Amino acid sequence: MEGIADMGGTPGWGPVHPPRRDEPVFDEPWQGRAFALATLSSRIASGGINVDAFRHGLERLDRAAYLDDGYYGRWLGGAELMLTDSGILAPGAIGARARNLRGEGVAEPPIPEPAVPDYAPSAAGSLRPVDREPAFAAGERVRTKAMPVPGHTRLPGYARGHTGVVETVRPAFVLPDTNAHFQGENPQYVYSVRFDSRELWGAGAEPFAVTAELFENYLEATS
Repeated sequence: MEGIADMGGTPGWGPVHPPRRDEPVFDEPWQGRAFALATLSSRIASGGINVDAFRHGLERLDRAAYLDDGYYGRWLGGAELMLTDSGILAPGAIGARARNLRGEGVAEPPIPEPAVPDYAPSAAGSLRPVDREPAFAAGERVRTKAMPVPGHTRLPGYARGHTGVVETVRPAFVLPDTNAHFQGENPQYVYSVRFDSRELWGAGAEPFAVTAELFENYLEATS
């Protein structure tokens, strides 16, 4: 899907500010609590650890929630969305509770019937064995598919429909596109594909190389 998270290559965001060398893990105490709450909430909402479902929650946030609330504010927003999706929370429940804690006395929505996905990963982590050979080899020219993506994907918008060269063939990993929606792990080989910046953004782009880690399903052979 085309969400706020797919910002790569789009103009208007200003310069990138690298983190300080002495930057702490948590700048403020609330950020550590937000990290713990988001991690626990995503596991409860998914019925297990599903990083792809959590990323899908983040990318569905609106611009204000994704950018203006900061990194850990974004995590809280994504976790709230997942809890709402699974019926652990009613829509608007957190907002109403926050208003009541401020003394406003608003009605809170009733607790819904939970609908947690029937989900259990087949193994720890994301690496999975597959019983087939990779479709592409190092040094081979490939093209990314210019396919519409209705849900979650790890294929960046700026890389779709472009040609690059396979640098490295990686092991097979759980496919985020299906795993995020609890539609199966569908493990596939991953390829490090190198693109010329001018292939991605036109002849006027500053010349440099971009390497993307892309699942086999995203690629096709060039003619």
